Amino acid sequence: MPNTLRIRSSKAFLRAALLTMVAFAAPSQASPDAAPVDGQRDFDWETGTWKTELRRLAKPLSGSSEWVEYSGTTVVRKVLDGRANLVELRVKGPAGQIEGTSLRLYNPQTKQWSLNFASVRNGVMTQPVYGGFNGGHGEFFGHDSLDGRAIFVRFVISKVTNDSWRFEQAYSEDGGRTWETNWVATDTRVPTNM
Repeated sequence: MPNTLRIRSSKAFLRAALLTMVAFAAPSQASPDAAPVDGQRDFDWETGTWKTELRRLAKPLSGSSEWVEYSGTTVVRKVLDGRANLVELRVKGPAGQIEGTSLRLYNPQTKQWSLNFASVRNGVMTQPVYGGFNGGHGEFFGHDSLDGRAIFVRFVISKVTNDSWRFEQAYSEDGGRTWETNWVATDTRVPTNM
């Protein structure tokens, strides 16, 4: 198969698989006739300052099992009357520091969020992941590339307690059949001064 045809087939496969994964990540409906749930307020709980404990796989999808750890803060602010929010992440550890921002945007037509991350290291936004929440559990899927390879990305947000949440990212290089977790963060709310 010529390279251009192989690339086109691969892109078509990735798009089809991504659309299937996004459909599974969409909030469930009570019945087929029920109106889609408006998830615009899904991230309201996160506004504020959080203590962040983060573990990152040093070399994802390489067979390595070396994890590096960081500690720091995450600050989340609502923007556009809650239809978006801005996350500022600042963590440090023996492997260095990570500083980045995530812009999350709500699409009222699809009833889904897009999560868009950029590191200050290179100033480039990653490919967005799309999805929403169902019962305090958020799942978001997208595609990206790693070292020139096309990959799927899954981002999961889970409630631990009212003041603690877990954020987990995984990559798949086989179309979503298997996943390797490469980023785990636990955020604990920093109480506001009274």
